[in-house]
Amino acid sequence: MAALGVEVYVANEDGETNTAVNVPESVLRRDQARLEEAERRRNVKEKQAVKEEKSDFFTSTFNAEKTAVEEMLSSSNYSDRDKAAKTLEEVTVRIQHLQKFLNDSIMFLTQYEIRQAQASMQKLQSSLAEKREAVLPKKKFAFRSRNAGASKQPEPSQQTTDKSASGVGGTVAVDVNQCGFSNAENEVLIKQAEEIQQRDVLLSHLTNCKVRLYGCPSTLHIKNVRSCEILCGPVSSSVFVDQCTGSTLVLSCQQLRTHNTTATQIYVHVTSRAIIEDCLGVRFAPFTWTYPGIQDHYKVAGLDPDRNNWRDVDDFNWLAAGTPSPNWTVIPETERICSWDSVGSPS
Repeated sequence: MAALGVEVYVANEDGETNTAVNVPESVLRRDQARLEEAERRRNVKEKQAVKEEKSDFFTSTFNAEKTAVEEMLSSSNYSDRDKAAKTLEEVTVRIQHLQKFLNDSIMFLTQYEIRQAQASMQKLQSSLAEKREAVLPKKKFAFRSRNAGASKQPEPSQQTTDKSASGVGGTVAVDVNQCGFSNAENEVLIKQAEEIQQRDVLLSHLTNCKVRLYGCPSTLHIKNVRSCEILCGPVSSSVFVDQCTGSTLVLSCQQLRTHNTTATQIYVHVTSRAIIEDCLGVRFAPFTWTYPGIQDHYKVAGLDPDRNNWRDVDDFNWLAAGTPSPNWTVIPETERICSWDSVGSPS
């Protein structure tokens, strides 16, 4: 029986007449498969080339801007306080833009490139904080409860209308230049949008406090807190958490970095990937807080409310590929908090 095939017409040497040649279908299939494989390899090569081009562009652009910011921090004239404040404000904005550039580029960067860039961002943030501390010294004063018996009142120039001292007892230290709360216990602490808009916020040494931050800080630092409930509106760049124990954090940001934290629940909206290091018993769920005006604050912060990578968590202490880290888990839906106590409303 003749083998199944397809007649293919081939031109003779004279180029004028055609001869029908019977080509087996198996040969045609092999040829088709070879063509498809060649096309697939070509597409993979093109995609790889595009990816490398993007990576190279990111590296050169990121490093150039990082160098420019470093030069601003090291070589600018900071003897004039007003000029120094303007320079540091410009540096803050440029760091925010650089952070957004990194977040937008994560999809095509390698894990090594991401970690290197994130380390550079943290170094820039630290350098900015150190420079601000050096040229714009902190001036602190304390709110005390009326029954504290303090004999000396703050100078009139130091007084403020801060609504955060609504609790009874304890001391709340407020940094005039860096917005935030420190050294408080059993307090309800509130900041309104106009008080924190695009400023760095620091929360430190708090115990059993409820904190509400209505608005969009530039960055948020949470350090040395225990048994606290902290809710914050959209943060333009990064949230840094360090030495947090037995607390609940409700945060929205571009980047979240959590260190030395235990037994803490984090409800987060993060547009890049959350990072934990030296942590244990951390649980994650999607951001569930809302308040009047929060959508406008998302726009001011430059965050996409529809892009949330809350369960994409990188544990820098867990390198076993394919095996989930034992240091963090997802909060089951039945255990998640969907509504939060109203301890103050945005003005």
